[in-house]
Amino acid sequence: LIAFIAARRWHRARYFRRLSERTLALRSQWNGIIDGTVCPRTWRLNRLDCELVEAMLLDSMEAANAEQLPGLLACLRSSGLLDLRIHQARSAVGWRQRSALVALGRTRALEAVAALNEALDSPATETRIAAARGLGRTGLPQAAVAILDHLLSGGLPIPEYTVKNALANCCRHSPQTLLPYLKDAGGPARTIVARVLAELATPALGEDLIVLATDGDAEVRASAARAMGASQASFALPELSVLVRDQEWFVRLRAVVALSSIQEPGRIRPLLHALCDSNRHVRQRAACALSQMGSHLEQILYQVVDTQDSYALQAFVSELERTGATERLLEVLHKSGDSAAAAQILLQAIANSRKELSKSVELSAAAAGGR
Repeated sequence: LIAFIAARRWHRARYFRRLSERTLALRSQWNGIIDGTVCPRTWRLNRLDCELVEAMLLDSMEAANAEQLPGLLACLRSSGLLDLRIHQARSAVGWRQRSALVALGRTRALEAVAALNEALDSPATETRIAAARGLGRTGLPQAAVAILDHLLSGGLPIPEYTVKNALANCCRHSPQTLLPYLKDAGGPARTIVARVLAELATPALGEDLIVLATDGDAEVRASAARAMGASQASFALPELSVLVRDQEWFVRLRAVVALSSIQEPGRIRPLLHALCDSNRHVRQRAACALSQMGSHLEQILYQVVDTQDSYALQAFVSELERTGATERLLEVLHKSGDSAAAAQILLQAIANSRKELSKSVELSAAAAGGR
């Protein structure tokens, strides 16, 4: 046993010493390897050198910009490393195949999409996940089409977050790729595509979001509301004003969040409606958005009081306290000659808010003590 351990340590030390020497030698010739002045035959037929060059190429591709990538990809093609990985992705099994699939994704080469697409039909779940991740890492719209075709043809039996991440990476610069598939999708696939589209939405989507805002699926409407936060205010405000009255609370919540990102006075009215919502989360989010509208706080305070909704007033005043805007609002009201109104409205609301808070704390303590 001692002899085996000693021999193993000697062998590993020799391997790492040789690895270090070859890494240094290849790095000194790196520019020649990239531009082809160093013949690939000098390192391609050596297994260790081949693995080192491929690893260095893939690492360089990760950090490469649009100008540097073509040269690195040309080296990968001319040396045959790309073809070797494509062959491994199609013929190997187990971890060798999965390793080849991930490596193909890192190349961001268009030729890799076909092999990765074939691996999505593998009976092994881990292989399908590796293929989806590889397609996502390419960042190519063609890879997104491959994933979407599988998703719509009968589902893709891999975790949902893997599909969403892959689609988001592939469609980051072209979210319009998702629109035709969203119209044809149904069930869980439609929900996934809608969520990805909401994450990547840009003002250029425009009128396509109107159709989604009236969709029969609540998840799709919620995604449309989220996407409208990145749209132009003149287009988004009317649609969000409708979605803020939706039957589903999470759709209303998404609409309020989107309204919070639109810097237009026209959002005050739908936010005031949301402040009187029956759902606590919607009220809190609406109060948060209203409390940050500094130049309109005085006007908003009186409008909140006019609603005669104690929950709305409590939520708004609590948010003012949290953000430290209470004193600033009092000063504004004093300057406008409404100090009596300030004392009557704000101070009483603050007192009621604190009273409700202490009551809820007492009830929670009593419930905990009774267990």
